[in-house]
Amino acid sequence: MILTDFLPPQRDRSWDYARQAGVTHAIARCHPRDTGLPPPWDRDALRTVQRNFAAAGFTLLGLEGDEFDMRRIKLGLPGRDEDLALYCRLLANMGELGIGLLCYNFMATLGWCRTQTHVPTRGGALTNRFQLAALDATPVAAEEQVAEEKLWENYTYFLRAVLPAAEKAGVAMGLHPDDPPLSPLRGVGRIFTNPEAFARAMALSDSPAHRLTFCQANFRLMGCDLPATARRFAPRIAFVHFRDVAGTASDFTETFHDAGPTDMPAMLRLYHEIGFRGPIRVDHVPSLAGEEDLPHGYAYLGRLFALGYMKGILDASGIPYS
Repeated sequence: MILTDFLPPQRDRSWDYARQAGVTHAIARCHPRDTGLPPPWDRDALRTVQRNFAAAGFTLLGLEGDEFDMRRIKLGLPGRDEDLALYCRLLANMGELGIGLLCYNFMATLGWCRTQTHVPTRGGALTNRFQLAALDATPVAAEEQVAEEKLWENYTYFLRAVLPAAEKAGVAMGLHPDDPPLSPLRGVGRIFTNPEAFARAMALSDSPAHRLTFCQANFRLMGCDLPATARRFAPRIAFVHFRDVAGTASDFTETFHDAGPTDMPAMLRLYHEIGFRGPIRVDHVPSLAGEEDLPHGYAYLGRLFALGYMKGILDASGIPYS
């Protein structure tokens, strides 16, 4: 496996912590609001980020998230063809620069969602929680809503437009589950909320570029047999997000990596057993003492703890990693 960390595209202390912990491969989002540069369909902008990582000792292995405004693509609005052309330029740039992974989602209007971000957990650390009952149920504006079947149409249209470019560029596109895996939320349909939806998505194309991101906490919240689901999709897994949650999709709390209900060592051994040799990252963590003002889920010390925990399991299990 390849140990990675999700790092901001502009250097901060997390870069130092990651390198000091032995991480040499970075995953980043290169949206202009994160980089202060043009979108990464501008090759020079993407190359600048890549060179900055390289100067700090990292290989920029992949991109994650919406790299520019995807609203027209996801909602199927006028102008989406122009945006899809830019998306294909992004993929071509990634191929030219040797950035071989794009972790993406197809959540329209509402993305990652939590209702509480300062929930006390072990020793006073703070973590994230989602409670459907606490979510503002007010529907979003009508023009921002989309029905599930319309979203499927838009997703199919998207794949037909971008997969040839991804395949030509040698970029694996890893579809991430909806987080949380519930539909609808505030009038917005969401489609990647269960394993059967992923099976339907994967059946849309047998392109080697058409893959998935196995975010194990989200799959757990779907109520499925987690090991069996990983085995089911093994040939299509491009990327693993390694974290845990306690609860159900409608009411869950993010846990420390060593304190949740999932057998985490067994999952790492399973990934190795099914032949996964790709990138993995520790994903969301609680915020430790003194980190209350850092981004929720991505504070420094919790990630160091999680990374050390994961490396310890890999070492004890004899699983090679880089």
